[in-house]
Amino acid sequence: MALDLNWAPAVAFTYLMLFARIGAMLMLLPALGEDTIPARLRLAFAVMFSVVLYPLLGSVIPPMPAGLGGLVSLLFHELAVGLIIGAIIRLTTMATQIAGSIVAFQSGLSGAMAADPTQQGMQSAVFTSFLSFLGITLIFATDLHHMALAAIYDSYSVFEPTMPIMSEDAMQLALRTVSGAFSVGVQMSAPFIVFGLVFNLGAGILARLMPALQVYFILMPANILAGLILFALLLMMMMGWYLTSFENHLAMWRG
Repeated sequence: MALDLNWAPAVAFTYLMLFARIGAMLMLLPALGEDTIPARLRLAFAVMFSVVLYPLLGSVIPPMPAGLGGLVSLLFHELAVGLIIGAIIRLTTMATQIAGSIVAFQSGLSGAMAADPTQQGMQSAVFTSFLSFLGITLIFATDLHHMALAAIYDSYSVFEPTMPIMSEDAMQLALRTVSGAFSVGVQMSAPFIVFGLVFNLGAGILARLMPALQVYFILMPANILAGLILFALLLMMMMGWYLTSFENHLAMWRG
């Protein structure tokens, strides 16, 4: 009895199309696509997740084109969609970097640098590194990574493989995401902006009243101490605001 393998090329084509988008998104998604996770582990997870979604999304993928040009075109289409969605979602993490930079500047610790695990080992302010890493930890702790995986599945109902790539809409969405991340970062650090204004105003008035006194030299330790205390008191509120923003952005991709 001869074994019929005519179905194998169609199955391989469908799986390849699914893996192209899913792998591209998982490479850029926050928490799931961090460089601190070994590349082999991320690749293995993308392969297995594509296998899990194959029975659910296999019917969404169009039939295999007859020519090589159509196959390559569809492959690049899925890669582009995955990269666009993953990159736009990645932009939401700018909120912690903006908030950390503002907090460090207002607390007088902008010169204290540390390696940021979310920026490929690049150095950033201590508060920025801490908030970025804490954001990743809370995404896993609150199971928001499950929502990110659900967004990958639902992206096929928002961007079907047969739809043309809407580059203009993607650029406008990227701009709105950047502006939204900046707004969230400023809102997270708003108490520190007020604290910095009040503290420097008071220090300036004191310097005018006592010209012979080195006011800023004396008040610098107090500025750092007050900034650390305020950061400890407001950390829960800041990260709650960030997680809410991240969840709302993921919900946008769910059809």
